[in-house]
Amino acid sequence: MGDFRDWWHSHRPTARRLAQLYAALLYNANLKGFVEGRIFTGDTKAICVPGMNCYSCPGAVGACPLGSLQNALNASGHTAPWYMLGILMLYGILLGRTICGWFCPAGLIQELLHKIPTPKVRKGRVTRGLSHLKYILLVVLVVIIPVWYGLKHGKPLPAFCKYICPAGTLEGAVGLLSNPRNSTSFYQLKALFTNKFVIMVLVGLSCVFCYRPFCRFLCPLGAIYGLFNRFALTGVKVNLNRCNGCGACVRHCRMDVRSVGDHECISCGKCMEACAQGAISLKCGKITLKGPEIGKNADPEPVVQRRRRVGRILWGIAFAALAGLLIGQNVINPPRPAAVAEPAAIEEPAVQEPAATAQPVEAAIGANVGDQLPDFTTDLIGGGEFTLSAHRGQVVMINLWATFCGPCVEELPYFDQLRAAHPDMEILAIHHATGAKKAEKYLADKGWDHLDFAKDSKEKGLFDLVNGSEAMPQTIVLNPQGIVIYNAQAPVTYEQLEALYSQAAAE
Repeated sequence: MGDFRDWWHSHRPTARRLAQLYAALLYNANLKGFVEGRIFTGDTKAICVPGMNCYSCPGAVGACPLGSLQNALNASGHTAPWYMLGILMLYGILLGRTICGWFCPAGLIQELLHKIPTPKVRKGRVTRGLSHLKYILLVVLVVIIPVWYGLKHGKPLPAFCKYICPAGTLEGAVGLLSNPRNSTSFYQLKALFTNKFVIMVLVGLSCVFCYRPFCRFLCPLGAIYGLFNRFALTGVKVNLNRCNGCGACVRHCRMDVRSVGDHECISCGKCMEACAQGAISLKCGKITLKGPEIGKNADPEPVVQRRRRVGRILWGIAFAALAGLLIGQNVINPPRPAAVAEPAAIEEPAVQEPAATAQPVEAAIGANVGDQLPDFTTDLIGGGEFTLSAHRGQVVMINLWATFCGPCVEELPYFDQLRAAHPDMEILAIHHATGAKKAEKYLADKGWDHLDFAKDSKEKGLFDLVNGSEAMPQTIVLNPQGIVIYNAQAPVTYEQLEALYSQAAAE
């Protein structure tokens, strides 16, 4: 028993490690998303969490501030994205890069990988030089390219998320594609995904040998928060009356700091452990969150005990709040069975043969090829309603899309052109629930007048009705009897749409 107590005393998680684990679970409280293979689209998704946590992670209940900033800049035109700038300023002034050290899941993953026993790279002139790279990425990939692309093309391009972010690759792409429900989405795994996957693997491997390399060299979010470190309310503070200038704090710090609390400091507290003078504390304004408890200039025992009591109370409140969120998110609203769609053609979304027994009376109700799609009614953007049964006797195409989906936006003109060429058919384009509020403004000047547009929501469940998911675009084709002859998640060309129309009309 004594051996176990000794082991636990030396291996028990620190307050910072508990805070990191807590933040990771809090940000990803939608555990049922991993079962369903879906992205949560509730109201909390409009709120940015402080740390880097991919919006597309199946468990994410909030948005990533870095991705939200890029999308805001994409859509800003000549108007500054005040909401996102305000959120980042609020987090920066309150916490600075303390967020990186205490509340970022990406930082936690890097630190756990660094625990693997191998020779480690020491910091020095080279790593300090590389630490400036994240500021270049911030300016180029987060600011310049999204603003330029949004103004020039009117389409979103969150460049850092799309081309670099290993957190997005791990949490979003791998998190979604590992679920059987999204097995038809592997057509998207082209050169871009391969490049991002390689970047993720390289960053992961470098974490084993180098302490938090993504935070130190690549993370634009850390670069933003670092700009606030000097005047952030929370962070490590030095008592100059006690400091003797020995420099032990900087030598023992594993980040590329030049002084305690500068723009590279993540307030991890290693400098506090190294300071023999007891000159460093973690503070929030005038409140000491963590101070020297042993050695020279240690805080008095009554102060330490009072601080620990307050800490236990706050931790109790925090864990009760987390438990309530987890229960409400996953127990009160339990996961739905994941419907696995039929595999789609990967190389060429060729016209699928209808099921031999696909007759209106005998067909099963569903969204797979050969099924009869159930009737539904939805309101249209711009007014009016769409009722599926009202179009019996016509070829009907349903397209699932979103403004933030590049391939979706590129193929919509093909649908408009097809509808103009065949006025006897009907095409309904349904926008994903995420970002649906912006769809009407986005469509205002596109000139796609031959299409009917609708917006999905959690209440409508239109995507669920047709076996849709976050992997877009997706096209569903119904013959005049309402039988599904094609349902696949893949971009289509105009020629493919013509072929699908001809097949459906022939039946």
